[in-house]
Amino acid sequence: MTEKILKPSGRLDSATASDFEKETLAAIDAGATLLLMDFSDLQFISSMGLRVVLTAAKRMKSVGGKFGLCAMNASIGEVFRIAGFTAIVEVFPTAEVALAKLR
Repeated sequence: MTEKILKPSGRLDSATASDFEKETLAAIDAGATLLLMDFSDLQFISSMGLRVVLTAAKRMKSVGGKFGLCAMNASIGEVFRIAGFTAIVEVFPTAEVALAKLR
C-alpha cells in the first residue's frame, strides 16, 4: 500500500485550492492507495477547498483506494458537517487513528 499524507496549512481557499488540488491529484496519479488529509494546521476552508476534498474522495474511490481526513479544528469540522461531507468522507481525530483504521 502506498500511503500519502497531505497537510495543508493556513487557508484552503480560492487562492490556494488550485495548488493543493494539483498536489492531491499528483499523489493519486503517482499511485497512492491510501490518501490522508491532515488538517491539524488548517485554520479555514472555503467552498473551493471543499471541492478539492470531494474531487480527491471521488478519485480515490474510482481507483479503489482509501481516503480520510483527520485533525480538524472545531470550525472546520462544523463546515464539513453543514456541507454534509461527514456522510461521504471518513473523519478521524488524529493521523495515527486514521492510519490505523484505513490500513
